[in-house]
Amino acid sequence: MAVATYTLVAVDCPDPSALAAFYAGVLGGEVSKNDDDWYDLRLPGGERIAFQRAEDLKPPEWPRADRNSQQLHLDFDVPDIEAAQEAVLGLGATPLDLDDDGGRRRFRVYADPAGHPFCLCWS
Repeated sequence: MAVATYTLVAVDCPDPSALAAFYAGVLGGEVSKNDDDWYDLRLPGGERIAFQRAEDLKPPEWPRADRNSQQLHLDFDVPDIEAAQEAVLGLGATPLDLDDDGGRRRFRVYADPAGHPFCLCWS
C-alpha cells in the first residue's frame, strides 16, 4: 500500500518564469504563476512541474561525480530525436553530450537554460 501520492517535482532556478516557459515549449502545457518565486507547469497529462526561485543556484557540472554533480535530471521520450534536438536548442537548451555512439545509445544530454541536465530519449 502506498504511503503517499505523487504531487510534483520542484526545480530550483534563478528565473522561474523563464524556465517554466522553456519546459512548456518542450512539453506543452500551461504555466501559472503562484508568486514571483514559484511557477507551475501543468502538463497535458495532468502532471505538474514547479519552478522555484534560487538566486544563487550553481548549475551541476554534468557528468561529474563530486560535490558539483547533478542532483537530478529529467528524461523525455521523443519519436524523432533530430527534430526534438532542433526544437530544444531553439528554445535555449545547451548540448552536453550528443554522442549517440552511431545510434546505439538511445539518448542525448542537454542542459536547460538554468543549467539542469535533461535527456531526449528515442521512444
